[in-house]
Amino acid sequence: MEEIRIEPFPVKAGQRVRVGYNGLLAKSGANQVYLHAGLSRHGDIWEQAKDIVMDNNIDTWTAELEVPTEFEKFNFCFKDCADNWDNNNGKNWTYTIVHGQGLV
Repeated sequence: MEEIRIEPFPVKAGQRVRVGYNGLLAKSGANQVYLHAGLSRHGDIWEQAKDIVMDNNIDTWTAELEVPTEFEKFNFCFKDCADNWDNNNGKNWTYTIVHGQGLV
């Protein structure tokens, strides 16, 4: 499995998204991983940022959340219970939120 998996893809406004993680923190034996997620209207300013407890499903940590309709980007990174971060080398992960019909 790749280190990050987003389902469904593309991320659609008003739907639930599932994030799977098997990156550095998971491979380092973290006891708990958190999805640190936020949303952006325009630019890079995160709003509604929060930590979501991820579930450990054998080889992948997973979390689900609802994507509100009023935002343009879904941003996230990960941290563990020891406050170690995996933030994509300082870039975080950012996905454009599709509004309306989008891709089928």
